[in-house]
Amino acid sequence: MTALIFARSLLDRGVEITVLESPLVPIIGVGEGSTPWLRGFFDSLGIEESEWMPACHATYKCGITFAGWSTRPGFTSYFHPFASMLDNLTMTQFVHNADARVNGANLHAHPDRFFIAARLAAGRRAPKAPEKFPFDVWHGYHFDATLLGQFLHKKALARGVRHKSCHVTHATLNADGAIASVQTREGETLAADLFVDCTGFAGLLIDGALKTPYVSFSANLFNDAAVAIPSPMDAAIASQTVSTALSNGWAWQIPLTSRYGNGYVYSTQYCTADAAETELRRHLGLLDSDVPARHLKMKVGRVTQHWHKNCLAIGLSGGFIEPLEATALLFIQQTAATFVDFLERGDLSDRAHEAFNQQVNDHFEGTRDYIVTHYKTNTRQDTEYWRANAANLNLSDNLKKLYSVWMAGKSIASAVRQQVLGRGYPVFSWYALMAGMGIFPDSRALRPPTPQEACYNMAEIDNLLDRSCANYPDHADALAAIVPRRTDPALQIYFW
Repeated sequence: MTALIFARSLLDRGVEITVLESPLVPIIGVGEGSTPWLRGFFDSLGIEESEWMPACHATYKCGITFAGWSTRPGFTSYFHPFASMLDNLTMTQFVHNADARVNGANLHAHPDRFFIAARLAAGRRAPKAPEKFPFDVWHGYHFDATLLGQFLHKKALARGVRHKSCHVTHATLNADGAIASVQTREGETLAADLFVDCTGFAGLLIDGALKTPYVSFSANLFNDAAVAIPSPMDAAIASQTVSTALSNGWAWQIPLTSRYGNGYVYSTQYCTADAAETELRRHLGLLDSDVPARHLKMKVGRVTQHWHKNCLAIGLSGGFIEPLEATALLFIQQTAATFVDFLERGDLSDRAHEAFNQQVNDHFEGTRDYIVTHYKTNTRQDTEYWRANAANLNLSDNLKKLYSVWMAGKSIASAVRQQVLGRGYPVFSWYALMAGMGIFPDSRALRPPTPQEACYNMAEIDNLLDRSCANYPDHADALAAIVPRRTDPALQIYFW
């Protein structure tokens, strides 16, 4: 991904881009969900869905269902939608009702009733309306990460990126402390002007060579491990990720055209690897299955300087916030694109370094706050893990302020819209989370709404969304209709 983003801007300027890829380091390959920003990545490269989706067993993603995180009656599950043009017709009503319910009015404020993406996911429909119904749904994707890597590899080569199979062992620094070259197991010394560290949690350059300080997020994000197991796909293909709370973390279910990707993200402080695998198998109905499980370790946090001297840390080497909101690829994409913006301005000064690193770190911290909120607002009492998350007071000042405003019955919409609070996520995301988890007064304490509060008719909203939903196709049918484009092999372009 990074090489392609760089290539789009820099190859025509005479910059040489070479990917050094180790034949000895395995691919993690279980991160199979994305945010809608991945759509922008492919659009910017001129790569059609019909070209890459069939090759990567990809499906559409309307958003994420969070099941079992809350025990509040009526709020034990909610859907975090991706944005739609139709939201302009229902967003005001949702925010109004949520604000009124926080202030004690007995109004419907569950997010699932207000967004077309939730209806599409519930009906296993694709977010791809025909041209006669021009209301776009900004969707994400599910895909086989290994196949996507192979696809992008071939695309990068076709566009002029060089590739070298070698195992980098260490780096040599120059007199200024910058990286002069890297050495390989094969005995080569490779010099460059800029080094991009895509070595994952190992951080071979940004950590191993440059000793860049690291900020751990373990104080309020407890999960540090995962176990993954595939399972057979149903006949009807879902168009959402499902995140189900388990005893010491949460399980993902991601639909591909070929299989389900499943996993359990958990904390080793509260659960052993064997216990996590057993619980996941039980959750999937695979307790007696011989399908192998894959165990992974996670380092949750970030470096303080993603651009340090002549090294840029991209992906897991720069930081990782657990996969709950599928932000890993988003961070890769936005970090690389932001760096290219600085290069195109020709500014490589110390001030540029500081501005870039502040921008990336702000993105990490804003995303961290949003994901921490999932855990902080849980009401489960069945395990110490969930009780500790709810009781955790290691919160940023911005997050404390957002909670305080919400609990005081004041609207957070304006502050989030201006990014004074809730940085990195839009208004509908914060309201979907807070309202979806049922962060309202106890239902027994609610009062009848005033006429001013009860100014929106839920039946009209339901009718609008139900009629709109009928314009979107069945998900499996939409995927079957994606025809891969074939290209003349004489052109030496990868094709299917």
